[in-house]
Amino acid sequence: MGDLDSFSAAPRVWQVGALCRAIADALDARFNPVAVAGEISGFSKATSGHCYFTLKDDSGQIRCAMFRRAASALDFVPRDGDRVELRGRLGVYEPRGELQLVVESMRKAGQGTLFEQFLKLKAALQAQGLFDAERKRKLPATPRGIGLVTSLGAAALHDVVTTLQRRVPHIPVVIAPASVQGASAASEMVAALERLYGLAGARAAPAQEASHVCIDVILLVRGGGAMEDLWAFNDETLARTIAASPVPVISGVGHETDFTIADFVADLRAPTPTAAAELVALPAQSLLLAVDALQTKLQAAVERKLDQCEQRLDRLSSSLGRPSELASRQRLRLAALEHGLSSALTAGLHSKRSQLDRLQQVYPQAQQRALLCEQERVAKAALRLKLLDPSLVLQRGYAWLSDDVGGPLGSVTQFQPGQHVKATLADGVVDLGVRAVLHN
Repeated sequence: MGDLDSFSAAPRVWQVGALCRAIADALDARFNPVAVAGEISGFSKATSGHCYFTLKDDSGQIRCAMFRRAASALDFVPRDGDRVELRGRLGVYEPRGELQLVVESMRKAGQGTLFEQFLKLKAALQAQGLFDAERKRKLPATPRGIGLVTSLGAAALHDVVTTLQRRVPHIPVVIAPASVQGASAASEMVAALERLYGLAGARAAPAQEASHVCIDVILLVRGGGAMEDLWAFNDETLARTIAASPVPVISGVGHETDFTIADFVADLRAPTPTAAAELVALPAQSLLLAVDALQTKLQAAVERKLDQCEQRLDRLSSSLGRPSELASRQRLRLAALEHGLSSALTAGLHSKRSQLDRLQQVYPQAQQRALLCEQERVAKAALRLKLLDPSLVLQRGYAWLSDDVGGPLGSVTQFQPGQHVKATLADGVVDLGVRAVLHN
C-alpha cells in the first residue's frame, strides 16, 4: 500500500517529444531573443545553404544552426577561430534532444564600433563627392607602366606579379612597398602612393630617360581578413590621397565580400588582388590578335586604294589616246593662236597709224591757239605791273620822302627837328630841313 501511494506521488511521466517541446517553450519564454558572444568551432556549410557550427568560450559551448536566409545576409565568410557576436533564439532540436541556438544574425566581435565608424566616414566622403561616378576614370588599354602598392610579405604581391608576368611581361611594374595592416599601415600606403604619383602620367620625367618608368595606372592590393585586419583601408587620409591620384587607381582589397573606403574612392574595385592585375593586363596574345586584325584591315585598305588608282589611270589613259594625235591637236591650236596674234598686231598697228595722222593734222592749230593765249596773258601781266609803277603816283603831285642814306620815311615818328630830308618828285629831288614835328 505504501509503495502504491509513493508511486502515485511521483512526477508526471512525459513523452520524450512532449518534454522537448515543453523545454523549448520554457527557453523561449525565459531567454529569447538572446545575444551571445564566443568563438566559432567546427563550422560547416551544407549544400542547402544552411550553416552549422559550435560557439564556445573557456567555460562552455553550444550548438548553433544558421539557416540559408540568414547566412545569405552575411558580409563575411565565417571561419573557425573567428570571434563573433550572435543574435537568435534558443531552442531544442527535438530529434536529438539537443540544445541549439538558431542564429538570425552574426557579426564579428568588436565590429559594432568599427562598423559605425566605417558608415560615418563613408557617408561624409560620399557627401563630398569622392564616390561620384563622374570622377571615375577609364583604365588605359595599354599602360606604359603599372604601379603596385602592397606589403612585400603579402601573398597578394606574389599573385599580382605572377599574373602580370604571365599576361603582360613587356610592361614594367614599379612596386612601392607599404604595410597593409597595423597602426602605421595607412600612413605608409599614403607615402607609397605619393612616391608613385611622381612617376605618373604627365608628372613623369621625359621619356628619353632610359631608366625612367612612366606609370599610367596604380594597383592597391592586399589579401582578405577580418574587418580589423582591413581597417587601414578605411583611413580618411588614404581615401583623399587616392582621390587625388593623377592616374586611375584600382583597389583589390580582401575577398569579394569585403568592402573598404578605399574601394569606394578608387576608380575601379576588383574583387581580389589577382582580379585587379587582370583588369590592367590585357593578355599579350590578345594584343597580337588585335595587331593581326589591324594588319589585315590595313592591307585591304591599301589594296582598295591601289585598285582605285589603277582604275583612274586607265580612265586617263583612254582619254589621252595616242601621243601623235595629242601633238596634232596642239599644233592646230598653236597655228590658230599664231594667226590670231598676227591679226591682232596688224589691227593694232593700223589703229596707231590712224591716231598719229589725226594728231599731225590738229597739232599746228593747237600750237597756234596756245601761243595766242600765252601772248594775251603776258600783255595783261605787263599792264598790271605798269599800274604799280611809283612814278605814276609822283606824277599826280605826290613826293617820296627818304633820309640821307635813301631809307624811306613813312611815319611822323621817323622825323626829328633839324633833320635833313630828301623829297623825290616826278621831275627831280629837293633837299628839305625839318623845323618841327607835329603829331595828330
